[in-house]
Amino acid sequence: MIRRALITGIVAAVVAAAYAVAAPAGQQNVSHTPAAAGDPGYAVEDFAYPGADRIQQERGILLKRGNGHIVLAPACADGLLRVWARGKPEYCFKVTGDTGYLSLDLPAVYTVRGIDYDTTLTMTVDDETKTYDIPRNQWEAVGEGTDPERRDHTLVEIRTSK
Repeated sequence: MIRRALITGIVAAVVAAAYAVAAPAGQQNVSHTPAAAGDPGYAVEDFAYPGADRIQQERGILLKRGNGHIVLAPACADGLLRVWARGKPEYCFKVTGDTGYLSLDLPAVYTVRGIDYDTTLTMTVDDETKTYDIPRNQWEAVGEGTDPERRDHTLVEIRTSK
């Protein structure tokens, strides 16, 4: 009887050790069951801006990805980050949370109105990348508005922090 219990215990230990060695680290107790037919699969966040294609068609701005704390506002109002681009309407962004990030593609930007956050814009022109720190709650010339050659600067990133 003791011999049988001892053998059973040894076999169980060997099987558990073999499984632990074969399974990747941190996945020894993970069950992999496929989603049933008709059930939604697993969600994986890619941080792509929701509705970006529709917004680009309707409003002429390409919003790529972000952390969800900088969003394009439907209309401009006080308290919003305001961006002016030559030949485009004024774009306004609502900023929430302690930090915000948004990558986008908006050509011909020349002026920005800061908000009550530290705001940094990254822009490209030709093969150069330029960064602008925007004063809180003030208008600031950026990109084309500061370039003696009036080159077309594209806004590619907005970062904010409290």
